[in-house]
Amino acid sequence: MLFVKEWWKNLRRLTLSLLLLVLVANLWGCSDRIETSSTVNSDAVPRPTARLKQLKEVAPPNTLQQLHQILELKQPQVRILSPQPEQILTDNQVSIQLQVTDLPIFQDQELQLGSHLTVILDNQDPQDVYDLQQPLVFSDLAAGSHTLRVFAAYPWHESFKNEGAYAQVTFHVFTKTINNQLDPKLPLLTYISPAGEYGAEPILLDFYLTNAPLHIIAAEDSEDEIPDWRIQVTINGETFVLDQWQPIYLKGWQRGQK
Repeated sequence: MLFVKEWWKNLRRLTLSLLLLVLVANLWGCSDRIETSSTVNSDAVPRPTARLKQLKEVAPPNTLQQLHQILELKQPQVRILSPQPEQILTDNQVSIQLQVTDLPIFQDQELQLGSHLTVILDNQDPQDVYDLQQPLVFSDLAAGSHTLRVFAAYPWHESFKNEGAYAQVTFHVFTKTINNQLDPKLPLLTYISPAGEYGAEPILLDFYLTNAPLHIIAAEDSEDEIPDWRIQVTINGETFVLDQWQPIYLKGWQRGQK
């Protein structure tokens, strides 16, 4: 995933396309309950609880804020139709079938951008899905258990964080094993970004969190049973803690591998 200046130009051009697409969808599907979205506050960004030295947190780029306003009313609901939970396959390949509602899944052929689903099998590299009608097959799977994770994503690869935007299933090839099995009741952090090579700043830091409400939620009621979870981030020796589940944008990166 290579981010260069041309990428930002493409996002700006995509803004109008998405606006038209979402407006048509809203007028067609819910013409009697059209709502206006609230303006994104460029200063309303989650603050790390430790002061950064080299890196600096900044507001999202204006183009992304505009796109976010277009899509923020969407509440995508993701389902994994196949494989089924705890299904035992008698072949070393699996065909993935997915379903999502309340989100247009597409890829602009010229810009190569669009809202999509991100699919992660075990600890393999993520795959972005822009067409649910195209087959998605994982081959040469090792015998044993495997876990598939899927979440809805914005065109710039930030994850949707509403209830239902994430789905997970564990299946087995020939037999069950203890490897790659995730307890659906335990906290799980799925790392998303940054990944790959970048040619422009700021860079998105994003993750998907399940079964671990962060500090701001746990602090609402001192007598509830919600654990006080926080996320510790370390980048090139700089460590900070997040108590909000939101993406953050960072500047001040130096050339080289991080």
